[in-house]
Amino acid sequence: MDVTGIDDFRAPCYCSFMFGLTIFPILLLALMVDAVFGDPKPLYRFVPHPAQMMGWVIEQMDKRLNRDDDDAKTRRINGVFTVVFLIALAAGIGWGLIYLTSQIPYGWIIEALILSTMFAGRSLYQHVAAVAKALKSENIVEAREAAAQIVGRETEHLDRHGVARAAIESLSENFSDGVLAPIFWTALFGLPGALAYKALNTADSMLGHKNERYLYFGWAAARLDDVANFIPARLSALILCLAALIWGRFEARRSWLAIRHDAKKQLSVNAGYPEAAMAGALNLRLAGPREYGDESIEGEWIGSANEGSTADATHEDISKGLLLYVNACLLSAAVIVFLTVWLAQG
Repeated sequence: MDVTGIDDFRAPCYCSFMFGLTIFPILLLALMVDAVFGDPKPLYRFVPHPAQMMGWVIEQMDKRLNRDDDDAKTRRINGVFTVVFLIALAAGIGWGLIYLTSQIPYGWIIEALILSTMFAGRSLYQHVAAVAKALKSENIVEAREAAAQIVGRETEHLDRHGVARAAIESLSENFSDGVLAPIFWTALFGLPGALAYKALNTADSMLGHKNERYLYFGWAAARLDDVANFIPARLSALILCLAALIWGRFEARRSWLAIRHDAKKQLSVNAGYPEAAMAGALNLRLAGPREYGDESIEGEWIGSANEGSTADATHEDISKGLLLYVNACLLSAAVIVFLTVWLAQG
């Protein structure tokens, strides 16, 4: 397909609920840019990251609409309004950007550059690799600090096995949230879909807490984020399971067994699926009892369906998990290449 002609028939493709013909080469370029450059810190010293801008809007709405003197019903209604407004705003900006880039020769490249900011592929790898590096050098304090950058739980008192498990769990969950889900929503709705998903996911991370302040105001963000990640979480588990074939059918079989028997043990309706796929492939036990601030959770072990699985994760397991993650990302990209060629020929 001649990608220089994308602008000529972009509109009808983006108006369709089905896969748009032109979005796949744009999506592939965006993934390549993210894989090579990630989130370039020098750039974001001058230009705020889209997630930062979304976070600022969410923070302002939280201050104005989530008042302490409001009752539960009012807070829930205001929370619903906040999420609907955010999604509409993000999607509207996406449509506006598509229109602007369509007026520029090779504007689809600019669109791909913007879209690349919706993915966390390279940055996730770097953050998890930092945990493995610290553990390998037996610097537990640095490992805990590195893990605290990517997990929501308390890391201060984790031993080296707990830190390693936390990093691997974050790797699997964020493969779904930070890579697969943006791919999924971009494939369906293009840049507007990616921006809308990112806004919703950011709202969930900021508001979707089950504490006194956000129990009602953050309800809509948490529930809609669950809906938005329902299919991507299960697709990510399948892709991780298939990626485990790099080691052999036995590892892939372990991954599938863990998905079938352990995925629903997670309190989250979605997180257990990629976690189980990763746990089975590495023959580990993930999740289990953990602490989030002052709250202790007596969670079940994910991966216990496989005989011989262990909770004693190490830096070597993190490295194996990163290899599995890279192969899952490559497999996802291969699917996009296939769809690009297949639809172009059709």
